[in-house]
Amino acid sequence: MSEPSIFTRIYNGEIPSEIIAQTENVFAIRDINPQAPVHLLVIPKTQEYRDVVELAAGDPDLLTEMIGLANTLAAEHADGDFRLVFNRGAGAGQTVFHVHAHVLAGGLEERSL
Repeated sequence: MSEPSIFTRIYNGEIPSEIIAQTENVFAIRDINPQAPVHLLVIPKTQEYRDVVELAAGDPDLLTEMIGLANTLAAEHADGDFRLVFNRGAGAGQTVFHVHAHVLAGGLEERSL
């Protein structure tokens, strides 16, 4: 069995962090390095899935629950509009290999590529 991820350790109370919302299978915290005025993380309580592709293949209902909580958080902490980001792989910026979604809101504008 692998070592508990930082998110599992936060959920278990081993690392201090405020859980701002939770459902039966998912919880949310504030990102410690915010990239937007509102930057929250939505995390499954299980660390079974390393990334969003594994999660979508293995438990689409859990993915749906994550998106539902992201929507609720955006309504509570912003104007309801939000950007939902999943990083997959180190090359894409994933540093914790316990699937999680970044909920970004507040003053975001689309940039031309």
